[in-house]
Amino acid sequence: MAQEVKAGDTVKVHYLGRLTDGTTFDSSEGRSPLEFEVGGGMVIKGFDDGVMGMTVGEKKTIEIPAENAYGPRDPQAIIEFPIDQFPPQMKPEVGMQLVMTDNSGQQIPVVVVDVKPEFVVLDANHQLAGQDLIFDLELVEIKGASRIIMP
Repeated sequence: MAQEVKAGDTVKVHYLGRLTDGTTFDSSEGRSPLEFEVGGGMVIKGFDDGVMGMTVGEKKTIEIPAENAYGPRDPQAIIEFPIDQFPPQMKPEVGMQLVMTDNSGQQIPVVVVDVKPEFVVLDANHQLAGQDLIFDLELVEIKGASRIIMP
């Protein structure tokens, strides 16, 4: 009986992530497989759900709707940032990727989507927000859940 992936297992997976138009946005090709604890919140929910029940060596394609991936685009994540608060030597351009720090010290990646005379429009949505994703998966290894027995 082949071992099937269940919540709490640590697995290694090779993957190819595509958008519904066929554009590849990420792949483990040429790298080590992705290792994560199933159900541990380390990957998007649809990816966690997608590996459940797989056996070593199995390949499958999963489709993950946006709500189980990076969520819908949030209009409140579009920020107008005063241009005079940029470092003077920096010339913001559309498409430029920047990292901002919020009040609690969290780093947030943003993309410049528009440049106006007084302000720059920044988009803090994850670049895959609002996108349905497709992953080709190959399960490489299952390491059973670490069973720590407390006396």
